Amino acid sequence: MFVTMVEQKEIILPPFGRGFHLISNIIENSLSDLPNAGLLQVFIKHTSAGLSINENADPSVRIDFETIFNKLVPENSRDYVHVFEGKDDMPAHLKSSLTGHSLTIPIVNGRLGLGTWQGIYLCEFRYQGGRRKLLLTVIS
Repeated sequence: MFVTMVEQKEIILPPFGRGFHLISNIIENSLSDLPNAGLLQVFIKHTSAGLSINENADPSVRIDFETIFNKLVPENSRDYVHVFEGKDDMPAHLKSSLTGHSLTIPIVNGRLGLGTWQGIYLCEFRYQGGRRKLLLTVIS
């Protein structure tokens, strides 16, 4: 018989400027002892930032992400109706819909089961997004 345990914790990230920021260490350091096996669900409680898992070794990947996202979803489009919160606001909402607001990461042998070159990214789409809140849920 399996007994499911669920633990939740909210953390507040330091402010980051616009861009793609590795936050794997912040998340890992926020978690106490992880179970031998389970899942970590990470949810960002904002609509103008997102989460992603991607390459964590070469910083140029982050530059390319920023470049391509800005080409896909430019600022100052005449198509935007929602414009009263700043030129970066509506594009930030659209970009966060592309990346998504949650990640599920396996827990293996008491550690996050990320691949060798994988890291967890905060995708900050506002110039000054402020302190972002993450809800961490460990399911074992």
